[in-house]
Amino acid sequence: QTGAGDLEKSIKEAETKMPVVTSALEEAKSQKEQLEVDLKNHKKTRSDAKDALAEAKAIREKEAATYAKESSEHETNIKALGKAIAAISSGMGSFLQTGNADVIRRLTIDMDLSSVDRDVMASFLSQKQEGSYAPQSGQINGILKQMKDTMESDLAGLTKDENDAKAAFEDLSAAKEKEIAANSKAIEDKTTRHGKVG
Repeated sequence: QTGAGDLEKSIKEAETKMPVVTSALEEAKSQKEQLEVDLKNHKKTRSDAKDALAEAKAIREKEAATYAKESSEHETNIKALGKAIAAISSGMGSFLQTGNADVIRRLTIDMDLSSVDRDVMASFLSQKQEGSYAPQSGQINGILKQMKDTMESDLAGLTKDENDAKAAFEDLSAAKEKEIAANSKAIEDKTTRHGKVG
């Protein structure tokens, strides 16, 4: 007795519900496609951030190694110059036969000196000195002090550049780690949503 009425009611409910379900299905499909695009973008961004971080680490390691080598050379040269200044100030003795004299010879060639200073140093360093060196010791000491000041200034510049590079790397590293973490979380969340929507 009520079969026809129940069927008609059920058909009307289905006709009312069908556009809503169809719309929800289309929206779910659209969401799923968008989530797939988002996941792909997050994975690429995370991969790029990891690559950038690895590259920055490699560059930082090279910079640190270069700084260690150059600063060590500068420190050795500064010590040699200090010993040379002290030796010449105290009457020198056998300074020209020491390893420090060899360092000073090399620096005289390598450093940016005026031609006059270079000639004075070359003349001084080519002597076979037995006793004290008086005639030009003041001038020689002046040149050595100037070389030492230059070397100390260069070392200070290298150290500042190294500290700046370290700070920049730490900032970049922190930013990239944060970016990697944010993208990893987004991938995790969107993978879960993608499964539910699917």
